[in-house]
Amino acid sequence: MDDDSGNGLRNVGETELFNERVRYYQDFLERDYGNNDYKDKLKKMMLNGKRRLVVNINALRDYSPEYAKGVLKNPMDFIPPFDKAIKEIALALDALPEFRANAASNGTRIEDLNFYVGFEGSFGEAYLGPRDLSAAHLGRLVCLEGIVTKCSLVRPKVARSVHYCEKTSMFISRDYRDGTSLGHSIPTGSTYPKEDEDGNPLTTEYGLSTYRDFQTLTIQEMPERAPAGRMPRPVDVILDDDLVDIAKPGDRVQIVGVYRSMGKGNNSGSATFRTAILANNVRHMGRETLQPVLSEADLTNIRKIGKKKDVFELLSTSLAPSIYGHDMIKKAILLLLLGGMEKNLENGTHIRGDINMLMIGDPSTAKSQMLRFVLNTAPLAIATTGRGSSGVGLTAAVTQDKETGERTLEAGAMVLADRGVVCIDEFDKMSDIDRVAIHEVMEQQTVTIAKAGIHTSLNARCSVIAAANPAFGQYDNEKSPQQNIPLPDSLLSRFDLLFVVLDNLGDEHNKLISDHIIRMHRYVPAGLEEGAPVPDQSIAGMFSLSTESDTPATQQETPVFTKYNKMLHIGLKPSGKKGDEKVQLISIPFLKKYIHYAKSRIQPVLTDEACQAITELYGKLRLEKNGNDAKYRTVPITARTLETLIRLSTAHAKARLSKVVETVSDP
Repeated sequence: MDDDSGNGLRNVGETELFNERVRYYQDFLERDYGNNDYKDKLKKMMLNGKRRLVVNINALRDYSPEYAKGVLKNPMDFIPPFDKAIKEIALALDALPEFRANAASNGTRIEDLNFYVGFEGSFGEAYLGPRDLSAAHLGRLVCLEGIVTKCSLVRPKVARSVHYCEKTSMFISRDYRDGTSLGHSIPTGSTYPKEDEDGNPLTTEYGLSTYRDFQTLTIQEMPERAPAGRMPRPVDVILDDDLVDIAKPGDRVQIVGVYRSMGKGNNSGSATFRTAILANNVRHMGRETLQPVLSEADLTNIRKIGKKKDVFELLSTSLAPSIYGHDMIKKAILLLLLGGMEKNLENGTHIRGDINMLMIGDPSTAKSQMLRFVLNTAPLAIATTGRGSSGVGLTAAVTQDKETGERTLEAGAMVLADRGVVCIDEFDKMSDIDRVAIHEVMEQQTVTIAKAGIHTSLNARCSVIAAANPAFGQYDNEKSPQQNIPLPDSLLSRFDLLFVVLDNLGDEHNKLISDHIIRMHRYVPAGLEEGAPVPDQSIAGMFSLSTESDTPATQQETPVFTKYNKMLHIGLKPSGKKGDEKVQLISIPFLKKYIHYAKSRIQPVLTDEACQAITELYGKLRLEKNGNDAKYRTVPITARTLETLIRLSTAHAKARLSKVVETVSDP
């Protein structure tokens, strides 16, 4: 008797506390605290047929630090009353008739619908990466950023079942809860009742039952943020109701949700539990998430460098300065990092602006080192090898979940590198079947999947830079390029630039190369003893990875030039006036900012003079196709070559910070 009375008092107390929090949230929403008019937002939300109100947690923190802390530390107790407060206010608004009519058209009663709160803003110590999640965060609200790698199909999940008893002519309903439900309610079984309390048989009325959409995602930390030498860590995310189908593989998202244990997996004897994020709000992250922070001094220096007449030479020389020679390849890499102008026509045609590049040639000619430099310079770059990659590994694959048996769509390297660069080494080691899979990506920049009942198209808007060896291991000058290059013309035509890198066997060249390599081996960084390992230089601070306000570190000016070192930078030519032996070399951090500024803010337009020059050059190349030099040609001259000329011209204009594409004397 005493235990029952104690439980009753506790339940009454919990109900009163729940209702008190509901009233408090209603007061917060109706007062329009801060600059957020939530009643107006709620009205617009209902007119759009939506049921999730996004609330800035900073406004709640200003109104009540205690409640904001409760949402972060104990969301199971503080979020359900917020949902109820939103529903009660929504049912009293004048936008209700339109919302009720919209719900009725879908065969749903408004009383059966749920309203939700979604949070955004500054989460402080709750702003984490997938690698930072630990047992201490279980049961708390967290904010994660990552890239979607897997996506399951949308499935219905029963929320309330309705059953009819023929003997009593009565309807009986039952609510269902599981581990994905917020609150402290005990999960119910998933089987439908077959008899009522008196043992009378029940018939399930599926048309009257209520279901909710359910979907699972897997996100992992972004490749550019993963520590070197470590696998990106994945996290499962559970979406339901209005959040399903909000993201697809390859999307970069910011997810706010509750980190929760979902019970034991298949191994019931294990003490480990499966964990997942119960999504509260999902926001797509655009290009701005990878943008370097540009200060006023940086913008001034960028414009100053852009006015130099030899800016293109200066930028290309600063790329991979420790690699001797390969001036044309460095210029090509600069154009690849800048890219052309992407076009999406009204008829649905997509014209790619990304530049693809292939280096094929003798071993030990710094091809892989060039790829490594691009990997460390581009804001988003993913590296892979020909032998270690399959066709579906580069594009996308349909896999089967081990626990549920459901089919899931898993993104490949090119989808994960959307708006970035894919570096493929040992390109010639790929099988023909695997190479065919990337044909669509390199031109249409999409990945189309039609397998196991899943038909979809994923974005793969990325540049491809690949390195390969000749067919005979070393380039044979006695044979034609077609015999030396073990790739079909259908694939070669998709590369905008193709370089045949030969190993020069001259005595003078050998002496210069050996001198350069020996100098690099003798180089010791300042303050480091000879023989000690060189520490990694993290570039994580280069990018604005957080939604927090700018820290003082982000306002620091990035040095424009780096100090010339004769041990590392031998072979660089002095610039400036005659007799001035000063070697100008732009620092890598500033170079990244310059490339970002030129790529994102400069949109060159073709002039009539440039159009005429490009047309004449294309016609000249077509006429030479069958000339005397045809046997030495490496790439077939097709209409894609004309688009290549336009992309390269546009990228060159971006390097000069020019808003028009025009003919210049500088190469």
